[in-house]
Order: sequence, then C-alpha cells, then structure tokens
Amino acid sequence: MTSLGKQSGPANLRLAVLLLAAGEGSRLGATPKALLQKGGQSLLSHFCKSITAFSPIEFLVVTGFYADAIESELAKLKQNLDLPVEYIRNPHPELGQASSVRLGLEALKSDYVVVLIALCDQPLVGAIEIDDLLKQYEQRGQQKEVILPMVGEQRGNPVVFSRQVITDILAIPKMVCRPFMDQYPELVQIFATDNQAYIADVDTEAELSEFNLKRF
Repeated sequence: MTSLGKQSGPANLRLAVLLLAAGEGSRLGATPKALLQKGGQSLLSHFCKSITAFSPIEFLVVTGFYADAIESELAKLKQNLDLPVEYIRNPHPELGQASSVRLGLEALKSDYVVVLIALCDQPLVGAIEIDDLLKQYEQRGQQKEVILPMVGEQRGNPVVFSRQVITDILAIPKMVCRPFMDQYPELVQIFATDNQAYIADVDTEAELSEFNLKRF
C-alpha cells in the first residue's frame, strides 16, 4: 500500500475530472438525468461551466444509457467552452455505477495530480462546492489522500482523490473508490459541512419539482 502524503499547492494541482453520466434514471421513468433542464440549460452544461474556472487538464464523461443524446450535448458544449471534454461509453451500464467508475479511471490519460469524481444529477453543485473541495485537498492532513464531503452522517459527492490513490485502486482487480475508502479509512479526510449541495440529487418526480427541473 502506497500513498503520497504530501501537500500539493495550487501551482501544481493538475486537475482531472471524471463525470459519471451513464445511468438509466429508471425512477424518473427512464430519463437521462444529465440532460434535465434548469434555468434553460442542462445539468451537464451547468457542471461543465462550473468546472471551466478550474482549468482541468482532462475532463472525461462516462456515458452509457442515452449515450447518443448526452454525447450530442457534449459536442455542443465542447464547441462553446474552453474545456478538454471527452467521453467514453460504458458498454454495460446495466452493471451499475461501479462499472462506470472503473472504466473511467482506467481511461484517464493525463499527468494529473488529483481527480474529482462527480455525478451528473447534482443540481446544486457548482464552482463554490468544487473550490471548497480543492481547498480541502490543498490543506489536507499528513497521509490524507481523499477528500470526502459529509453532511451529518451522509456521504456526499463530488469526491477528490490523489493520483497515488487512483494508482492503488487500479492495481486491485475490479476495485473501485467506495470499497477502497472503506478498506483504508486512514487515507480519507472528512470534509464536514452543512452544505446540502453535496447530498442533493435527483431520483424522483418530487425532486424534479423541488429543484425546479424539467425534462429536455
């Protein structure tokens, strides 16, 4: 087991972003949640615009269900944003989120220092939440390599991982992030916060109304 255990300042915080957008949205009547509309733009567009300020050196979206529609939206966004956004299709999205996480991590190619792993259905996550997570990483304690937001007793997203931890995860066949964090809690720094954005997601019709979202 290895870990970096070193501070990384802003100058060398080379950021990769992995956005998971492969789900079926079955509880919403088979709806691509990445394309839900809020204020005239998709959640995918909102996240892409939020992350632009952090100048990621790599931005990979994992698609699966509704891949054509989501990839079409990504193509439009790529034309309008200064963002190195690419995508990879999960050929078996029915296997669940873990399969998308593993596929995405294996596909990252850049010389990143940290990776932010995010979900496509968090309507309240924006630049402020991302900035707070990255600041937590820069100021993390010795031997801490993961920043996990927690609201009360509930785990949140996005989550930030060091490059070394991702290397360790990929060295274990079929391993993904959550069971790794459970196995090595000493590497995880909890970011205790009351910011509901980290735990707010969209799974039901009631939540569509709560967050003022519309189907595309």
